[in-house]
Amino acid sequence: QALEKSLCDKKIQLGINLTKGLGAGALPDVGKGAAEESIDEIMEHIKDSHMLFITAGMGGGTGTGAAPVIAKAAREARAVVKDKGAKEKKILTVGVVTKPFGFEGVRRMRIAELGLEELQKYVDTLIVIPNQNLFRIANEKTTFADAFQLADNVLHIGIRGVTDLMIMPGLINLDFADIETVMSEMGKAMIGTGEAEGEDRAISAAEAAISNPLLDNVSMKGAQGILINITGGGDMTLFEVDSAANRVREEVDENANIIFGATFDQAMEGRVRVSVLATGIDSCNDNSSVNQNKIPAEEKNFKWPYNQIPILETKEYASTEQTNER
Repeated sequence: QALEKSLCDKKIQLGINLTKGLGAGALPDVGKGAAEESIDEIMEHIKDSHMLFITAGMGGGTGTGAAPVIAKAAREARAVVKDKGAKEKKILTVGVVTKPFGFEGVRRMRIAELGLEELQKYVDTLIVIPNQNLFRIANEKTTFADAFQLADNVLHIGIRGVTDLMIMPGLINLDFADIETVMSEMGKAMIGTGEAEGEDRAISAAEAAISNPLLDNVSMKGAQGILINITGGGDMTLFEVDSAANRVREEVDENANIIFGATFDQAMEGRVRVSVLATGIDSCNDNSSVNQNKIPAEEKNFKWPYNQIPILETKEYASTEQTNER
């Protein structure tokens, strides 16, 4: 069902023999096995890529189990080429994933955290968006579908901010080598995009970009790499570009490696868009989406393999929810 609704040109059904066309049943081990079954087909599609975005919802079966398998395969593929004495053909791999809502339960959040730990071993850069943070931008009239559309837009515009630097015309163009410098082997990252019009539009767009309410609790202060993309129409001025870039620079360490680009888009006439990608950052408050006060002391630091996740039942919570995973 999920593949039928997808607008992708190329679709791969994971683990046909393992899942028989069904989902992973919220079991990461099944998602992992499904990806391993189909990994040759997956690599056939991505082997010639320079850059790979892996998007997934963590906490269920398919995303949690399959994403690390694909990221690991991409990393191992580059190592094989290098071992053969050829020039290393690197696939720059970026993970862009979500964490569960609070109402989905502690068990699902724990699964998500374990999946994130595994995924981070193999991606160059990892961007995490907790679904719980959608409440920061929602109101009583925001529909469930609208909230997810907002999250999708953040991902789409942010990723486009990276790709536009390489393909859109502009006064300051960047190529893949610049992108790779900021994103290769950088660990956790944050991404933000702001768009504004009218007076002080450049500053307003920059401030919106650096205060993305959807991202995990992370700070730009310790970022090692910063990618800034400013997009506007033909009316975008030099002063606006300068003021927007400087506003972002105020938020980061002076020793950070800052790569800057400015592109033109006639559809942006009258508006300015600022996209910021900060890499190599530290988390301000890991596991912030889990209410630690509701986890028994003996369970707080408990870890287990995917295939040994127990059903937890205590006086404070019962982790018995069932969620379909696609």
